Amino acid sequence: MKSRQDIFATLSQILIEDFEVEQDDLTLESHLYEDLDLDSIDAVDLVVKLRELTGKKIEPEAFKQVRTVEDVVRELEALVAA
Repeated sequence: MKSRQDIFATLSQILIEDFEVEQDDLTLESHLYEDLDLDSIDAVDLVVKLRELTGKKIEPEAFKQVRTVEDVVRELEALVAA
């Protein structure tokens, strides 16, 4: 996961396979809660999966402000770059 596109592709795959999100619903502008019907438990599960994927600790505070798929991609970019 190096480029923004790689991160989006990996995140999309996780959302489709593990959270049963429809591929057609996935865009960078998609709201996690409103458009993709994720709830707070799903958000925690997503953070756990992303931690496993990156091998880095993800601070819950960083993800409190996350609302869209693009927000997640941006946080992952920063995490991978750190």
